[in-house]
Amino acid sequence: MQDFKTVEVETDLLILGGGMAACGAAVEAAYWAKEHGLRVAMVDKAAVDRSGAVAMGLSAINQYVGLKDGQNSIKDYVDYVRNDLMGVTREDLVANIARHVDSSVHLFEKWGLPIWKDEKGAYVHEGRWQLMINGESYKVVVAEAAKNAIGKENIYERVFVVGPIMDGERCVGAYGFSVRENTFYVFRAKAVLAAMGGAVHVFKPRSSGEGQGRAWYPPWNAGASAYFTLKAGAEMTCQEVRFIPVRFKDAYGPVGAWFLLFKSRATNGLGENYMETRKAELDNWAPYGHVKPVPANLRNYLMLLDVMAGKGPISMRTEEAIQKIAAAAGDQKAAKKKLKELESEAWEDFLDMTISQAILWAASNVSPEEQPSEIAAAEPYFIGSHSGASGAWVSGPEDLAPKDYFWGYENMSTVRGLFCAGDASGASSHKFSSGSHAEGRIAAKAAIRYIVKEKVAPAKVDQAEIERLKAEVLKPLRQFEEFKGATTQPDVNPNYIRPKMFQLRLQKLMDEYAGGVTSQFTTSDALLNRGLELLGLLKEDAEKLGAEDLHELMRCWENVHRMYQAEAHVRAILFREETRWPGYYFRTDKPKMDEKNWHVFVNCRLNPATNQWEMSKKPIIHSFVEQEQPVLAH
Repeated sequence: MQDFKTVEVETDLLILGGGMAACGAAVEAAYWAKEHGLRVAMVDKAAVDRSGAVAMGLSAINQYVGLKDGQNSIKDYVDYVRNDLMGVTREDLVANIARHVDSSVHLFEKWGLPIWKDEKGAYVHEGRWQLMINGESYKVVVAEAAKNAIGKENIYERVFVVGPIMDGERCVGAYGFSVRENTFYVFRAKAVLAAMGGAVHVFKPRSSGEGQGRAWYPPWNAGASAYFTLKAGAEMTCQEVRFIPVRFKDAYGPVGAWFLLFKSRATNGLGENYMETRKAELDNWAPYGHVKPVPANLRNYLMLLDVMAGKGPISMRTEEAIQKIAAAAGDQKAAKKKLKELESEAWEDFLDMTISQAILWAASNVSPEEQPSEIAAAEPYFIGSHSGASGAWVSGPEDLAPKDYFWGYENMSTVRGLFCAGDASGASSHKFSSGSHAEGRIAAKAAIRYIVKEKVAPAKVDQAEIERLKAEVLKPLRQFEEFKGATTQPDVNPNYIRPKMFQLRLQKLMDEYAGGVTSQFTTSDALLNRGLELLGLLKEDAEKLGAEDLHELMRCWENVHRMYQAEAHVRAILFREETRWPGYYFRTDKPKMDEKNWHVFVNCRLNPATNQWEMSKKPIIHSFVEQEQPVLAH
C-alpha cells in the first residue's frame, strides 16, 4: 500500500458539505467572519457546483412563504409542517426558517436564478408554497455565491469526511481523506457546522441493477451527517421518521408539478381515484387525516392500500390534465397552442431535475398528452429537509424556543461547538432547498457568534490520536492489499468484504426487517429485533471491509455511515410503540396511532464513553405564537 501524507488545516469555522445548507452557511459566515478577522473553510466530498440534492437542478423552489406580499404568515407555514408530520415537529425551528427563507429566495434571484413571473410581474406558484423556476443551473448559481464569499482557496473539494475530532466533549474538527490522491486530512476548528446531507441506499432500491443510481434522493448522500453527529455524542431526533416519496416509476421523476400545477389526479388500474374511494380511511388518523392538504404519508397509504388489494398499477393521468387545461384556453387554435406549451412544460419539468425520466418516457414511447404514466412509492430515505425529519436535536432561537429547546446558540447540537443545518438538523422538515440554505445561514451566524462570544481557544488534538484515526481510515486498503492473493476471484475472499457486497447485505437486511419495498413498508417488534441482531453481525464484519483503491475506500466508509443510520432507525422505530406515519412505515403489531402516549419526540444518543445507545422521549411543545419577527438580513 502506498504511503499517505497527512495534511493539517487550521480554521475558525469549518463547514462540512457542499449542498444548499453548506452554501448558505458559507455566504453568511463569510460576512460575519470578516468583521472579526476569522477564517471560514468548507470541505466537500464532491465539487460544490454540482453537490447535494439540487445537483442536477430543480423545476421549483418548494419553500417560499411570501411574507412581504402578505400571502401567508409564519404561523401558516408552521401549521402546514405540523400537520404534515402528524403533529411531530419543532415549531420554533420551523418558524425560524420560515421567517428567513424568503430572503434566501430573493438572493437566488439577485444572483441570476430565473424565477417564473406572470404578466403582472408576480412569482408564478406551483402550489401555495412553491415557485416555478428554470432551475437546471440552480446549484451552480448558489455555489458561485458561496465560493465568492469565502474564497476558493478555503474550499477543499473531493475530500471525504469520515468523522469528528473531539477535545473532551467539544467538537473541534474533522478528519477524512482525498478521493483523488493519497492524502489524509485533519481539519482543526473552533466550531464545526455539519451539513453533509441525508442517507440513500440504506434500503434496497425499487430500481435495481443499473437503475440503482437513479434514486430519487442523490445516491452519493450516504449518511455522513448522521454518523458524524452520532460519533460526536450528539443527541439525535426523529430517527424513526423516514421519507417515502411517490414518483414516476423506475426513473423517479417528480410528481409535484403534475399534482399542483397541472391539477392532475392519480388512479388505480380500474380507473378509480384512491383519494376518493378510500377517503373513509382518513378518519382512522384524525385529527391529521382531516387537515388540508392531506399529509403526504396518508396520501401514500391510501395508494398502497389499493396496491396491496391488487388494484395496480397506479397511474398519473397526465393526458387528462393536459387536455383539460388546453380545452379551457378557448377556441381550437388557442387550445392547440396551449397544448404545445403544456407538452413543453411537461418535458421541461423532468429536464430541469430528473433527466433520466425524460429519457425513460422517450424510450417507452410515452406522450404525456396522450396517455397516463405509471407512478409508485420509492424506497425509504433519511432526510431532515423534505418530508422527513431525521437529524440532530439542535437549539432553537432564544426569542421563539421554549426553555427546554434553547441552550445558547441557534442550531447548535447538544455537543459544544457542533452546529447542524439542512439534512443534519432534525424535527424541522419541509425546508427543502431554499429553507436549507436559510438554515445554513442561521447556523453559520450563530457559530461565528459562539466563537467570538465564548472566546473559543484553538483546538488541542493529540497527535497519537490523529495517527490512530489515520490507521483506522486506511485499514480497508491494507486489508485488501495483504489478502488479495488469497483467492483467484478478488470479490470473494475469506479475509475481507468488498463495499458493494456489504451494501447489498445492508439493503437486504433493512428491506426485509425494517419495512422496505418488498414488505410494502410494514414491520413489527419481532422483525425489528431480528434486524438488530443481523445489524450486530454486519457491524462486526465492517471491521473486515477491503478497498482496492481510493474510490472503494470512500465506498467502504459510506457504507459504515449508512450502517449507523440504519441502526438508529431500527432502534427508534422499535422504541416508538405505535404507527404514526402509515405510508412511510406500518407496524403490524402496533397498527394504531397513540396520541396519549406517543405525542412526543423519540430521541437517541450513542454514548461515546460506553458505545451504548440511549433512547428517550422529549415533549412536543406547541408554543409558536405569531408576532413581529426580526429578520436575518445582514
